[in-house]
Amino acid sequence: MAPERSCAFAPGRVNLIGEHTDYNGGLALPFAIAQGVTVRAETTRGDSGLAGTIEAHARDLQESDEFTLAEPSPADGWRAFVRGVVAELGRAGYPLCGARLEISGDVPQGSGLSSSAALEVALCLALAELGSKSSEGREDGRHVALDRRDIARLCARVENEWVGAHTGLLDQLASLFGAPDTALRIDFATLEIEPVPLVLDGWRLVILDSGERHAHASSGYNERREECARACMLLGVDSLSEGSAHAVAQLPEPLRLRAEHVLGENRRVREAVAALRTEDLATIGVLLDASHESLRDLFEISTPAVEAAVARLRSAGAAGARMVGGGFGGSILGLFAPDVPPPPDTLEVRPGPGAHLLET
Repeated sequence: MAPERSCAFAPGRVNLIGEHTDYNGGLALPFAIAQGVTVRAETTRGDSGLAGTIEAHARDLQESDEFTLAEPSPADGWRAFVRGVVAELGRAGYPLCGARLEISGDVPQGSGLSSSAALEVALCLALAELGSKSSEGREDGRHVALDRRDIARLCARVENEWVGAHTGLLDQLASLFGAPDTALRIDFATLEIEPVPLVLDGWRLVILDSGERHAHASSGYNERREECARACMLLGVDSLSEGSAHAVAQLPEPLRLRAEHVLGENRRVREAVAALRTEDLATIGVLLDASHESLRDLFEISTPAVEAAVARLRSAGAAGARMVGGGFGGSILGLFAPDVPPPPDTLEVRPGPGAHLLET
């Protein structure tokens, strides 16, 4: 019998405005990009049920991993994502089978473009599709419908419990719900997702690598989350986005700074949505600058390398520039007017399709 096959692609993302607001019940405005991760999967002969094994090969790294479906154990690096996705899919009731996986991608790791979420989402879609195919026609076969918000939550559990990064849902939702020429206004209090046209009309959004890698679990990201949680406790609210400006002003330092960033960033998301609806890209540039200043001065997640990269884009004529991602390194987003060429070592990014299955 020929092996069953599946293939899934999940994009990285750029967050236009709304950084560190997702786990604070706020607003964000990300978009999916063309770069992403592809996972090809095929069943291994004679391997079914929990007795099966997963053989994973990261083609770009030339590294491999192998483990049983019955009890994926913790691991480091990219292996933690693969093992975590398999374990969480099993716990959620998705049918699984022994499989051989080939992973490839073109999102630079640690760049702030969410290569980790792209990997998680592509793994989820490919493995769920493969498990569904392999279980069809069997008496014990199960088919579990894929709800994309549930997939986002599952991937977040992988980040939290298997990788050790206490991320929110922004990256996964952007990867799963992205669409061409569209940004997504996400309200993390309700998980309502509103498409917003992103018409560039000659303007260019570009990414510049700061040269400094970052990793959520080992950076100050988790510390910032803990500070936000302490601020919520003092304010008596479930999320910082529920706090009033007056109450936030009474918080001790640095909790006041963290909360003021969240409230200000929510406001900038609303202003950015209004600007995009009128195709006012110049205002988007102003908001990018304001977001970066808040991330630097209030959330305190910048570094000298990041500041140098921002200054370089601005000196090249960017209408606005800011760090993207969790901070402490990664990439810088810059916006350039139609008549201003960006530096040659930047990567132009445009809103692209969300995660989807590919033909095998």
